[in-house]
Amino acid sequence: MAGPLQGLRVIEMAGIGPGPFCAMLFADMGAEVIRITRPGTAADPNDILTRSRGTVAIDLRAEGAAQQVLDIVAGADVLIEGFRPGVMERLGLGPEACHARNPRLVYGRMTGWGQHGPLAQAAGHDINYIAISGALHAIGRSGEAPVAPLNYVGDFGGGAMLLAVGVLSALYESQRSGRGQVIDAAMTDGAALLSAMFYGFKAAGQWSNQRGENLLDGGAHFYDTYACADGKYVAVGAIEPQFYALLRERCGIADDPAFDAQMDAARWPLLKLRMADVFRTRTRDQWCVLLEGSDACFAPVLDWDEAPAHAHNVARGTFVDVGGVAHPAPAPRFSRTPPATPCAAGDAGLEDGAALLRRWAEDRRASAG
Repeated sequence: MAGPLQGLRVIEMAGIGPGPFCAMLFADMGAEVIRITRPGTAADPNDILTRSRGTVAIDLRAEGAAQQVLDIVAGADVLIEGFRPGVMERLGLGPEACHARNPRLVYGRMTGWGQHGPLAQAAGHDINYIAISGALHAIGRSGEAPVAPLNYVGDFGGGAMLLAVGVLSALYESQRSGRGQVIDAAMTDGAALLSAMFYGFKAAGQWSNQRGENLLDGGAHFYDTYACADGKYVAVGAIEPQFYALLRERCGIADDPAFDAQMDAARWPLLKLRMADVFRTRTRDQWCVLLEGSDACFAPVLDWDEAPAHAHNVARGTFVDVGGVAHPAPAPRFSRTPPATPCAAGDAGLEDGAALLRRWAEDRRASAG
C-alpha cells in the first residue's frame, strides 16, 4: 500500500453511508483498515465505498465478541462507528472500554443528530439532518418545494468529510498529549458548517430566504443550467464581469442591452427565459465547441456514463477501472506519497482481515517484547 497514511491502523464498525465513505478515504490514503462486519455479509465488488480494505466477521452480540474487538483495538490507532448513541456502550465497546485497553485510540463517532440533544435517539436520514441546518430550504427552484441534493450535504460532506477532519486533527493532537479522544461528528452540525458562507451572505443582506432567487442557487441567469436542442444540459457560472462579457459574446447577445445590468436581480427571471431560448438553438456538443475551455465558465452536464469518458477526467485519471466498475479515483493528489490503487471488496490481491489481524498481533508482541 502507498499513501500519506501508510502505517495508520483503523477499525471500521461496518455501517452504511458516511461511515464506509470515511473509512474508504483512510484506505485510499494508505491506512490499514479492518472492517468489522456481521457474519454472512458478502463482499460486493460493486460497492465502491467498501474498497481497499479487509474484513473480519464478528457477531457483536455473541459471548466474547467484545473482548475479541478490544483485542483488535489494542493494536489500532483509530476506531470509527456510526451506530445510534449508546449502542457501542451496550455492546461493551464504548469509548471508556476502548480507552481502558488503548489510551491513545482516536474514537470517531458518526451520527445524524449527534451524541446528545433532543433528537439524538430518533431515526433519520440525510434529508432530515440537512433540513434542520437550513441547507435543504435553500436548494430548489423559486416557488417550488426544496430539492434533495442526493446525500452529498449530510452524509458525505457534513458527515464523513468532517469525521475524517476530526479524526486526523485528534491524531495530530495525540502526538503531543499521548492521549486519544472521542470525535462527535453530527451531520446536522456538519451541514450547518457547510452553509457558513450563506449564513454570512444572509447576515450581510446579500441572500434571501426565497430559494431559487439568489446569486448561486439558480436565481441568476448567468449561474444556472439550460436545456439544449438535443435535450441535454449545460451549466454556466459566469459571475465576474469579464467572464460574463465573454459568455454574452460567444452566445451572440453581446450587443443586446437587456443583458447589460448583470446584477439587477429584478431582471433575472426575464433574462433566464431569454438565455433558455438562446441555449435551445444548439445541441450540447455544439455549445461545447463554442464555449468549453474558455473563460465563459461553462461545462456540459454529464451523466454517470459520460463523466468517466470526458477528456479532462481522462487526462487527470479522475476515474479508474476496478474490475469493470468505474471508481472515482482517490483524491486529493500528493506530490511524494501518492494514494493507494483502489481494490474492489473481495479482490484476491487485497490483504484480508484475518491476515491484517495476525500482523497487528505480531507487531504488538514484538513491541511488548
